[in-house]
Amino acid sequence: MHHHRKRFAAALALVAAAGVLAACDSGDSADAEGTTTITVEGWRPGDEQATADSVKDLVAEFNKENPDIVVEPVEWEWKAETFPAQLAGGTLPTTFRVPFTDTLGLVQRSQIADVTDQVDALPYADSFNPSVLAAAQDAEGRIYGLPSDVYGMGLHYNRALFDEAGLDPDDPPATWDEVRAAAKQITERTGQPGYAEMTKDNTGGWLLTTLTYAFGGRIESEDGAEATIDNPETRAVLEMLHGMRWEDGSMGNNLLLDWSGINQAFAAGKVGMYVGGSDVYNALVTTNDIDPDTYGLTTVPLADDPDAGILGGGSVSVVRADASDAEKEAAVAWNDFFRVRKLVDEEAAVLDAETLAASDQPIGTPLLPVFDEDTWTQQREWIADYINVPVDQMTGFTDNIFDQTLVPEPPSHTQEVYAILDGVVQKVLSDEDADIAALLSKANDDANAVLAQ
Repeated sequence: MHHHRKRFAAALALVAAAGVLAACDSGDSADAEGTTTITVEGWRPGDEQATADSVKDLVAEFNKENPDIVVEPVEWEWKAETFPAQLAGGTLPTTFRVPFTDTLGLVQRSQIADVTDQVDALPYADSFNPSVLAAAQDAEGRIYGLPSDVYGMGLHYNRALFDEAGLDPDDPPATWDEVRAAAKQITERTGQPGYAEMTKDNTGGWLLTTLTYAFGGRIESEDGAEATIDNPETRAVLEMLHGMRWEDGSMGNNLLLDWSGINQAFAAGKVGMYVGGSDVYNALVTTNDIDPDTYGLTTVPLADDPDAGILGGGSVSVVRADASDAEKEAAVAWNDFFRVRKLVDEEAAVLDAETLAASDQPIGTPLLPVFDEDTWTQQREWIADYINVPVDQMTGFTDNIFDQTLVPEPPSHTQEVYAILDGVVQKVLSDEDADIAALLSKANDDANAVLAQ
């Protein structure tokens, strides 16, 4: 789940039904003068005007080397409940981003285009981290987009609330026992929830999976054939959350939070800590107007277990299924320029940073490498003079994330499984007498029924 990591699955059946309707009207948009016009995902609903302006500035730079491509950026964000109508009506942008976990389903339903030839033509095509590129590939290795915005989950914390509660914001919690103790202290001394958890629109399942990984458990077998939800680690996570909610009183009363809701509350100083993607700071700035001085980021604490790891994910920039060859080439060229080349090319990295700096956008928020750690380090050195995020307040994450094992999201029917887990988390946090063992047993059975489809 990345910048649009709000998880939506209720409309997946409608998506499948609408899939064949998309290939109706795109055609080849190359006009008589040889130009190709594409629409592209530019910014999210609610983003500041400066964000849109920076995208438009980058379009102008792109056109200097691609005068035959007309790029029209539009406001767009992946949401499963609106995707079917956009697909059926032919109103999708030519190219847009979807979460890693949704890409395979779109491939299987023939709702996005095969861009293997276009990606293979890129100079860095052989340099992708194989586990990252796999998010954009089918079983035969065909490529359906460019992966980008790769993240590892982090623990975000409010430095101002830490100060007010008598905690050291430069020494954030390193274990879950410390998280629980800090959350209780924040609530007792500030009156604000010390810790909050996303619970709806599939974010509850996403976060429960994240914490299960951190405790050493898994939600599915490695091949995705069997649910493993009913395990000691997930039970321990839920027992911890139950204790924080009902014994410590440190989770507040707003228990139906999604990605946008928890970001808004955190930016307003109404949440002490929460877990989310490492790149959330960008949205907190551009959408929620956070005070940078209050922000802190560290790694998600891991249990002393050899299987403990941190959930990782990202986005794939895909192309609509009915795109012409000219549109596919133009779309991949744009995504290369706009999202990926800046990770591997110094000139592109500096140009991107300069353009973002001109409109006061966040630069330097820690992402994980689409390629490798050395490339990640080199890219940050290229843009060092432009970094404007509070990196000294993120060292708990940047100094330690590469020492943590990254674990991909559950491989099969991810969103449907997350939806099942939403109900488990909501029940535990809303019912003091919730039977965790029974909830996990039923969730495991429900998930296996989905996986068997």
